[in-house]
Amino acid sequence: MAASPASVGVGARSCETAEQTREWMEAIAATARSSRPTSSTSSRCLVLVLSEQDRLWETVDAEWMECLRGEPVERLLMLPSGSVQDHWPSSLQEFILTVRSLVLPREQKSPQSFLPDSRVASIGTVLAQGMNTKKKHEIETLSAMVDAVARSCGAKTVVDVGSGQGYLAQALSFEYQLPVVAIDASSHHASVTNTRAERIKKHYAAKCVEKQQFTVPRTVTCHVLSSDTLATVTLDACQDDHGQHVTKTNNCTETSPQNGKPNHSVPHLVLAGLHACGDLSVNMLRVFASCEQVQALVSVGCCYNLLSEDCYTDTDTCPGFPISKAAKSSKLVLGKSIRDLACQSAERWRNLTKEMALQNFDIHAFRAAFQMVLEKYFPEVSKLSPSIGRQGKALRRQRLRKVVESCSATGKTDDLSYSNPKEQNMNTDGSLPTDPEGAVRCCSSIPFRGDTYSTSGVDESFISKVNLGSSDIHLDECYKFTLFKDFTTSAFGRLGCGFVEDLHLFEIWKSVQHFTEFIGPFWCLRAALGPLVETYILFDRLLFLQEQGSAVQASLFPLFDPAMSPRNMAVVAWKLTGDAL
Repeated sequence: MAASPASVGVGARSCETAEQTREWMEAIAATARSSRPTSSTSSRCLVLVLSEQDRLWETVDAEWMECLRGEPVERLLMLPSGSVQDHWPSSLQEFILTVRSLVLPREQKSPQSFLPDSRVASIGTVLAQGMNTKKKHEIETLSAMVDAVARSCGAKTVVDVGSGQGYLAQALSFEYQLPVVAIDASSHHASVTNTRAERIKKHYAAKCVEKQQFTVPRTVTCHVLSSDTLATVTLDACQDDHGQHVTKTNNCTETSPQNGKPNHSVPHLVLAGLHACGDLSVNMLRVFASCEQVQALVSVGCCYNLLSEDCYTDTDTCPGFPISKAAKSSKLVLGKSIRDLACQSAERWRNLTKEMALQNFDIHAFRAAFQMVLEKYFPEVSKLSPSIGRQGKALRRQRLRKVVESCSATGKTDDLSYSNPKEQNMNTDGSLPTDPEGAVRCCSSIPFRGDTYSTSGVDESFISKVNLGSSDIHLDECYKFTLFKDFTTSAFGRLGCGFVEDLHLFEIWKSVQHFTEFIGPFWCLRAALGPLVETYILFDRLLFLQEQGSAVQASLFPLFDPAMSPRNMAVVAWKLTGDAL
């Protein structure tokens, strides 16, 4: 390998050596422990933010919260990026700046800055079919890096781990003419990969002037449960006829690979993975370290919340975190909530519009209030800490779709933003929509009665006593409650629960209204810790490779544009000798 490890650092800090990485991790661990009340808050715990009995925001410095609750949304969104204001409490400024100083730099670098002889091939329309802009950006950049690494270390085959629909495998096969084995747990993905590859092959063959043999990726369907499983299926798939189009299904749950025994029929390999989920990215590191045939690794991980974590109760397991000796000895336990926090992106936060940010805060409020519904009416379900899926994301998409449909119907396709819910729900003549199928309306089931409103199924005598003040506030409250009801209905369907009368939902929603103003500041503070947690997890992986000794070179490299692809850090490693570690 021609290149030396990239020296990634902030100020005086670096992770070029194992000792430097350990020192950086120790500083992160100390900061994480000191900010635990803020970082460990989950959706379940956020219910306490909306509860008078347990005011979780009070675990944060009161002066901080009093300051931030009065800040414009635009400034709150800059918190995860380390932006502070002069009039903020000095302790808050110090906290934000310290956290930011410990985060890995994420600005994108070109593959050429890592390996000068790398080339980035532009993916044409046929190869890019089915990819969105983000995926195309990732595939173009990662395939160039994998090709350069493979050529530098003399590897003959690339194994795409967690290949999905085969986008990376096909780019490597057709643009870089590399033999590829694509491993994925889904047989459907394998079928899509095969069909797509044959179509692409015909296109490349037709435009090729000289007769050229194009090989399509070999697909392997296997549910990888451990590094041993991954090692076995990788070596088995690559030992002969590599590069031929063969679909292979493996039941790999009970295999015992002989990693220590050389297999000279297997060519030198590169393991590659684009956002291989959870433990899969970690298992790639272990296979790289243990298999003689695997000469290099290029891995971009994701889904830190799905990592298994060693809580120091079972020493026989091989968890996804921690994996380095130093991280294990520190005994820092993250937990699912904090690992989920590692997926927060400072770039995404600062690029949010004010409207989108307020919608996100609403979603957090809906989820917390829904937890209160579960606690009161379905306590047994609540005890299970249930996941309701991406109801918030679905709700945001639904709202956007309705706005787009409404604008299309009225000819306002160039104006998809509204200053307030009242404007958002106006007809072209300024009146509120009355059509029950209207694209966007405030409270489809909540008729207005002067300064009061009622909901379907809500007792008139109760609702007539509710006064919401001015019409704008009235309309906003009405609008928010309708969205909360939609969120709750969808979540109940996901959990298979019964339903709760609108009156009871209304009572809970009204009880939390006063405390929703704390959600924005609280979540922005939490989001500021996200890149710090991700840095620690990435350093754990880097240090695991650095602990293998001088025979391995390893680096973290910001491969993608973080605003487009937040999980943009690639673990790149290669062996300096052919000996197994």
